[in-house]
Amino acid sequence: MINYEEIRKNEDIRTYIAEADASLAALGFTEHSFAHVTHVAETAGYILETLGYPEQEIELAKIAGYLHDIGNLVNRIDHSQSGAVMAFRLLDKLHFTPREIAVITTAIGNHDEGTGVPVNAVAAALILADKSDVRRSRVRNQDVRNFDIHDRVNYSVVKSELKINEAHTLIKLKLSVDTHFSSVMDYFEIFMERMRLCRKAAEKLGLKFKLMINEQQLI
Repeated sequence: MINYEEIRKNEDIRTYIAEADASLAALGFTEHSFAHVTHVAETAGYILETLGYPEQEIELAKIAGYLHDIGNLVNRIDHSQSGAVMAFRLLDKLHFTPREIAVITTAIGNHDEGTGVPVNAVAAALILADKSDVRRSRVRNQDVRNFDIHDRVNYSVVKSELKINEAHTLIKLKLSVDTHFSSVMDYFEIFMERMRLCRKAAEKLGLKFKLMINEQQLI
């Protein structure tokens, strides 16, 4: 199997990621380029590695994380499904096995909070990794006066950390939020569906999900 590092170096894939992000930039979305997909890939890998999953599943999770947003090249709407179809063709061309393709495309097709379900461990890890990537550096707009609610919430997060406890019973998303830019209520207004999906994903992995903002437990 071609590994995650080889996927990262694939020029076709890099072009699709860059062009998909350019489309989102034109629509005013936060950053979905290499910083985001690399963070998601490595966080998904961290989750499964920490829980003792086999190396192959960890690699599949990383690859799914790296490819998960390429569907934005087609359209933001239903991007998880179109991304899964794109990934299927790319991986088939790279001679991945049917089982490897199935796991990766299933995870990609189920990562969005509108339609996604953590149907397997890789999908669950991808959901948790993707939905926890909230941070100031994802905001493209540098004019605070023109921030929309997504800009305000992301810009307000000065530190974000997703960790599994030593007993492997709990996964905690810990955020440090500057409330000068956004309130905790703003976070819930746009991210509640994502947090519900994170809870389901954690349960799929045998974990409880907790959200802490400024040292206060909210979920």
